[in-house]
Order: sequence, then C-alpha cells, then structure tokens
Amino acid sequence: MSIPKRPKDVLLVLSILYSDVDDIWERVLDNLIELFGPIEHISEPIPFTETTYYDKELGTPIFRKMAAFSNLIPPDTLPDVKIKTNEIEIKYSREDGSRRFNLDPGILSFERFVLATGKEYTHRIYLKHGIWADLTLLFQKGKFRTLPWTYPDYAKKELQDILLRYRELYRKKIKR
Repeated sequence: MSIPKRPKDVLLVLSILYSDVDDIWERVLDNLIELFGPIEHISEPIPFTETTYYDKELGTPIFRKMAAFSNLIPPDTLPDVKIKTNEIEIKYSREDGSRRFNLDPGILSFERFVLATGKEYTHRIYLKHGIWADLTLLFQKGKFRTLPWTYPDYAKKELQDILLRYRELYRKKIKR
C-alpha cells in the first residue's frame, strides 16, 4: 500500500510570448509579482519562430521571455496559477478582445517540467478548473529529455539551458 504524502514544493516558471508590449510591460510585471511574488530571474528575449500559430493574434515578430519566481509553490496550485494568468491576459487584451501576450505557467521539479494548458489532448492529465497538466520535459541523466509531444521550442537547447539554470535555482531553494 502506498501512503499519500505531501510532495515537495516546485518552482513556478512562466513563459511570456509577446510582440509589442512596451507600453504595458511594467504593469504586467507588477501584476505578476503581486500575484506570485518576486521574480528571481527573467531571460533576455528569445525569437519565437517555431510556429505561426500566434502571429495573427499577437502580431509579429514574436519573442519569448522565461521567468522564474522566487517563491516555491505546491504543485497542485498550478491550475489556480493558470486561471490567474488567463485573467491577466484578458485584463490587457486589445479592444477587439485579442491578446497582446500569452502567459504559459509551468512547474519545475528535479524530475520534470510541466506546463498548464486549457486544451485537452491524449497525453494531458486533467487537474481542475478546466486545466490540464502537460508533461513537457523529463530530467534524466543530467539533462532534459523531450517526449513525442514536446513543443519544438521546448526541445531547443536555448530554452532547455534556461530551464537547467532554473533547476539549479530550485536545487538551492530546496537545500535551504
């Protein structure tokens, strides 16, 4: 028999896709900090060129920034985080209702990186509030490993190097 136990807290990571948010960037960051606490690291802009899926809504060119928050969170709060990031997207949407940016929260542990999504698919596990967990990367033998459904951008070395840096931040936090 397995005995249920509370899992370790995890590192909250946020992917921010955007094209032109200069006029609202500071307010968006303030909202994120107010909701989730201080940001420990935010990456430099990375060109987002793997798909044209977001081009019409966000505009082009599209860039991504990755952010890691200082406070660790319980893993079962990921759906609540996704609901809050959706609310921020809506708050700053254009008059026609289109988004100005896309916020994709995820959780990072020693073993894996999981994204939250509102889209059901065969490999995704339902959590709550219409949110599914997408197991995006596994950590094995000192590096991240992709899965058949891993998004192409998360399979790239540049993004995985950022997540490795965040994993080291996480290791230091857990040690404390």
